[in-house]
Amino acid sequence: MTVTNDEWVKDDAAETADEALESAGMAAEAVVATAEDELVAARAEAARNLDGWQRTQAEFANARKRFDKQRAEAYANANADLVAKLVPLLDDFERALGTAPAGIQADPWLAGVGLVYRKMLSVLEEMNVEPIAAVGAPFDPNMHEALGQEPSNDYDSGLVAREMRRGYRIGDRVIRPSLVMVAE
Repeated sequence: MTVTNDEWVKDDAAETADEALESAGMAAEAVVATAEDELVAARAEAARNLDGWQRTQAEFANARKRFDKQRAEAYANANADLVAKLVPLLDDFERALGTAPAGIQADPWLAGVGLVYRKMLSVLEEMNVEPIAAVGAPFDPNMHEALGQEPSNDYDSGLVAREMRRGYRIGDRVIRPSLVMVAE
C-alpha cells in the first residue's frame, strides 16, 4: 500500500489535532487547578482580613472603654480637688457662726451668713460630699486621724471620744480625714 502525500498530511493533521486536544485538556486542567488555588488563596486572605478587622474593632472598643474610665477618674479627681479647697471654708463658717456675739444673733447680716453656709452645704451635698461619722464610732485610720488618746467615761476604749475637725468624703474616697481624740 502506497501512501500518498495527501494521506500522510491527513494523518499528520489528525495526530496534531489529537495532540492539540490533549494539550488543551492539560491546559484546562491547569486553569482549573490555578483557579482553585486562587480561590483558596482568596479565601485565606479574606479570613486574614476579617480577623484583622475584628481585632481592630476590639482594640477600638477597649480603647474607648479605657478613655471613658480615664475621663470619669479625671472628673472625680477634679471634684475631689475642688471639695478639698472648699472644706476649709466650711470650717470658717462654722467657727464664725459658733462664736457670733449674743448681741448680733438677731441681726439680718448674721442670718445672711447662715444662709450662705447652708447653701454651700447643699451644693456639696449635690456633689455627694458627706461628713465622716466620728464621735462614738470605732477609730478607723482610713477615716480618722488621731491626735491622741484621752480618758473617757462616755466611750469605750478604741472609740472616738471627741472630734477636733470634721472630715469629709465622696463615696468611699476620703477628701479630708477627721481629726479626733480616741478614748483610752
